[in-house]
Amino acid sequence: MGIHFPSRKTTIRNLTIFTCIVLLSGWIGHGLDVLTGNQSAESPGMLVWIVTPLLATLLLRTFAGDGWRDFGIRPNLKGNAVWYLVAILVFPVLTALVLSIGAGLGMVTFPGFSTASLLMIMQAFALGLLPQFVKNIFEETAWRGYLAPKVYSLGLNDYTGHVIVGLVWGAWHIPYYLFFLDRAILKEFTTLSVAAFIPVAIVVTIAWAMVFGEIRLLTGSFWPAVLMHMVEDAFVNQLFTGNHIAIEPGTDWLVSPVNGLIGISLFAAVGIGLRKLRRMKMAGMSEL
Repeated sequence: MGIHFPSRKTTIRNLTIFTCIVLLSGWIGHGLDVLTGNQSAESPGMLVWIVTPLLATLLLRTFAGDGWRDFGIRPNLKGNAVWYLVAILVFPVLTALVLSIGAGLGMVTFPGFSTASLLMIMQAFALGLLPQFVKNIFEETAWRGYLAPKVYSLGLNDYTGHVIVGLVWGAWHIPYYLFFLDRAILKEFTTLSVAAFIPVAIVVTIAWAMVFGEIRLLTGSFWPAVLMHMVEDAFVNQLFTGNHIAIEPGTDWLVSPVNGLIGISLFAAVGIGLRKLRRMKMAGMSEL
């Protein structure tokens, strides 16, 4: 017997089911919190929101005909070390570049910067790696272990595929911004209102999805995405929550490394560059 390949009809059906489930999960979770009167930072509703994409992935792959062939569980390290390096470095390098540009424009400062604060950043980063690695195995199982390969298997234009993944990934976060994320924490990242921040955040996930997706396609593995997401959570987020950087009010739309226009543009440029390299690699292989 040969390897079973899900039909296009099955893939579209299961993608529709997956998308509906994950986009409803946060709203259902919020409803649960309202019914139970739970307003804690780590509420049952937030747990529902977090675990539902993983559960949907497991159920669809196991029982709905998707199978596990394209999950990307193998690291595929041979010949892909450079892409793993890119995955680890892309967030720190682009973040440093955005902050440097912002500092050059007089829009970003580094209050209390010293050798001691730099050591604090490095220590917090090191301590955050393991928990973020574990957390992102679960998260990336859904996004780069299920959604991305299934969308890409439809044979759509590369950019169309990345946009679809980024839209679903970003829209899944909407209940998080509205209900689960503490407003004080959100204010550390942006001066925008929640209503204004949400569409910007979705544009960010689309730009990120290009880089995550291209590295997924280059390696055939979801592990580089786990590492990339781990570094982002352990490094970039703590720059804001630890008050290591200060952005001039009203300019974060431009120079914020998380939701600024410069950062979005740089990520999109990296994604375009990776796509070009991947297509050159594919063309070279077809000539062999």
